[in-house]
Amino acid sequence: MRFLPDAEQRAFVSSLDAMLSAADTPAAVREWSRGEHARGRALWGRIAAGGVFGLAAREEDGGFGLRPVELALAFVELGRHAVPGPLVETVTAAVLLTGSGTVKRLVSGEVMATVAHGGPYALDGDAADLRLVLTEDGLFRSGGHGPVRASLDPARRLTALERGELLDARPPAGRALALARLTTAAQALGTGLALLERTVTHVGRRTQFGVPVGSFQAVKHRLADAKVALEFARPLVLGAALTLSPADIAAAKVTACEAAYGAGRAALQLHGAIGYTAECAVSPLLAKARALRTAWGDPRECRDAVLRGPVRRRPG
Repeated sequence: MRFLPDAEQRAFVSSLDAMLSAADTPAAVREWSRGEHARGRALWGRIAAGGVFGLAAREEDGGFGLRPVELALAFVELGRHAVPGPLVETVTAAVLLTGSGTVKRLVSGEVMATVAHGGPYALDGDAADLRLVLTEDGLFRSGGHGPVRASLDPARRLTALERGELLDARPPAGRALALARLTTAAQALGTGLALLERTVTHVGRRTQFGVPVGSFQAVKHRLADAKVALEFARPLVLGAALTLSPADIAAAKVTACEAAYGAGRAALQLHGAIGYTAECAVSPLLAKARALRTAWGDPRECRDAVLRGPVRRRPG
């Protein structure tokens, strides 16, 4: 089996990359971190217009039918550009609300959603138009949110939600949570790739003893280790998108997040003292890599999920 994106998928990724590159995403990230959402909401509308959220919704709900491979490829790009906002949560909400009229508004970008699961806190509850709480008792709408709480990533603003109106006693939680974990893994992979790209550029420009520091063998080894880890994670993420097996998705999540975290540590060290500053280009990516590591399942949870069930293989 030829395990590479086809021409249509590559064109989709290229168009998304071009759109995000032209949108001054770093400025949107900085403003979002301060609670200023105007630029981020405008970017959100462009992402929705690009069809990203429609990849998680049925055609009768205004989407393209569930297309997890394309969704994973899209989230790799969103991670590479450090796009702020409850991206994973909106995709999760679209699955949880399958069959309701709200999904069309999520797909179009008119509504931004967030979801609290496994605890009281949800991402960007202050910016979201729709706040959901998912528990063992069902899916609930939350009427408001608590004060904003700091996160490891300043652009990931946490707010507490309380259960309100019961929307569905038996929502498709399994499918929604699997997609949340998959898209988080893809986002982490993109974040790690961006960290590596920017670090390679930096060590090629910075000189010491009259030569680029990237020519030093120790630096090459550190970058090679990060590259191998990320390239090992990439097929696991895309393979999990093909099978949608919980064990495959958990393996992809822990591998991609650990690879991104490793790339972040390498980036911090190889940028030297400037890597610690908020003004450094890798700063938002470093924070995101650390936060995504525990979002929608920390490494221990994911490893346990892998051990609970065999990884399925597609025939052929």
